[in-house]
Amino acid sequence: MMLSPLTWGSSCPGFGQGFFLRLDMTTVKKPSNDGDKKLTPKQMLFVKEYLVDLNATQAAIRAGYSEKTATVIAAENLTKPNIAQAIQDGMNERAKRVEVTADYVLTTIIDTVERCRQAVPVYEKRDGKMEATGEYEFDSGAVLKGCELLGKHLKLFTDKVEHAGPNGGPIQTATHNMTPEQYKATLNAALDKV
Repeated sequence: MMLSPLTWGSSCPGFGQGFFLRLDMTTVKKPSNDGDKKLTPKQMLFVKEYLVDLNATQAAIRAGYSEKTATVIAAENLTKPNIAQAIQDGMNERAKRVEVTADYVLTTIIDTVERCRQAVPVYEKRDGKMEATGEYEFDSGAVLKGCELLGKHLKLFTDKVEHAGPNGGPIQTATHNMTPEQYKATLNAALDKV
C-alpha cells in the first residue's frame, strides 16, 4: 500500500476543502496485448489517478498535464483504446481485490432498504423521562433511493432507449446492398409519402 503525499481536498468528493491523505492501493499495468501501444509514464499516472475518483479532468491535472488543457487531454485519453483498457483492467483488479460483485452490491442495497424500512418508535422527553409517543418513523429517503437503484438494475425505469437488431445484434438496413441510384429512388419515395 502506498500513502500519497498531502493532496488538496477539493479533488475528493465528500471531503470539501482541506488537506487529506489518500491511500492508493491500485496498481496500473500496461495493456497485456502486445499489439497495443505501450502507455507512457504520464498516461500510466493518468490511469492511476483516474481510478481514484473517476474524475478525468482532475486525474489529468494530478498526472501533470496543464490545467488549461486538462479537460481536452482527459477526454482524449479516455477515448484511446490502450488507456481505456488499462482503466478497465484497474477497475477489474480493484473489484476482484475487494471482492465487490454485482451480487454483493445488490444484496447490500436490499439489506439497507430492509433496515431503513424498519419502523422505529419516536420518543419524547416528558417530565424528565423519555416516553414513546405511539408514533413510528423510518428513513423513507434511503428506502426510495435503494428502490431506485434496484429499479435501475432491473431496467424498470429506462432513461434511454436501446436499439438493437435480432438477438441484440446490429440493426439491419436494406441500404447496404443498394446502388446509389436505388438508394436515391427509395429515399425520394419515402419523402413523397411524408
